[in-house]
Amino acid sequence: MTRALITGVTGQDGSYLAELLLSKGYEVHGLKRRSSSFNTDRVDDIYEDFHEGGARFHLHYADLTDGGSLATLLYEIRPDEVYNLGAQSHVKVSFEVPEYTVDVAGTGTLRLLEALRRTGMRSRFYQASSSEMFGSTPPPQSELTAFHPRSPYACAKVFGHDITINYRESYGLHASCGILFNHESPRRGETFVTRKITRAVAHIKFGLQEKLYLGNLDARRDWGYAPDYVRAMWLMLQQDRPEDYVIGSGEAHSVREFVEGAFAHVNLDWRDYVEIDPCYFRPSEVDYLLADCSKARTQLGWEPTISFRELIPIMVEADIKSLETALTGGRSAVRRTALAVA
Repeated sequence: MTRALITGVTGQDGSYLAELLLSKGYEVHGLKRRSSSFNTDRVDDIYEDFHEGGARFHLHYADLTDGGSLATLLYEIRPDEVYNLGAQSHVKVSFEVPEYTVDVAGTGTLRLLEALRRTGMRSRFYQASSSEMFGSTPPPQSELTAFHPRSPYACAKVFGHDITINYRESYGLHASCGILFNHESPRRGETFVTRKITRAVAHIKFGLQEKLYLGNLDARRDWGYAPDYVRAMWLMLQQDRPEDYVIGSGEAHSVREFVEGAFAHVNLDWRDYVEIDPCYFRPSEVDYLLADCSKARTQLGWEPTISFRELIPIMVEADIKSLETALTGGRSAVRRTALAVA
């Protein structure tokens, strides 16, 4: 049975990747950080299905800021594949906590690679790189495009990307980087712009929220569906040779287009509800990201299955359903939820 370790398993991508690997018969181990509150909502059902029954899904306490805990975990698990998805991944937040962001997303990658090297593990390694690394470099962006990061998060990801390549070339690790463009789903964190929009649409539809406050509506992104993108991660580690791949849809759309589509799905005019708040503007903006993913299509045989236009209703309907379920538990509980996104 192939054994995999996923850092960031409790996040959007980690939970979808765990499901994918389990469906392929893997034994999956996930790293989770100690927190004063529960943060395993995305994987609770997975744990119940695959831990008690087949004992194929396991969660472990460790941290990317603690190299000792990583080495210990590798010794205990001895994974065939390691997927490094853990990070403080919110770009706006990275300006407020830059040192922590770099410690986890940048130096954390080095700690994990060094733990692999020192333990002598020959695990295949996946590094979650980011389209944010391209920053202000003109589109389209491919594997050969120069990086120009515009945030502490992006700078940390550039380091993580480059140190992965360095360890591949220096120590012969089977280490690949996936430069993934924006990918969304109903499991996207509630403070990320797409999920913030779709949750607000649901709350406005039910009369629980009056306004949605956003920043730059003109920023253009290449958006896709998260389950498609974790499939690309897995494909990279099945190749004989480790390489780096850009993953995206090849289409760019503005935040404004996402807003329009989300509100239109519930027959509302977004202009009646959306206000611009300067506090949501970044100190340095990334205006236009567009993937050239021809290498992934050719070498991996990877294609997205869900388009931008299909993605929006998937997310809106999921938030509507979630809110309808919450309503049956009492309006006061829903009101508290609404206040959290207002």
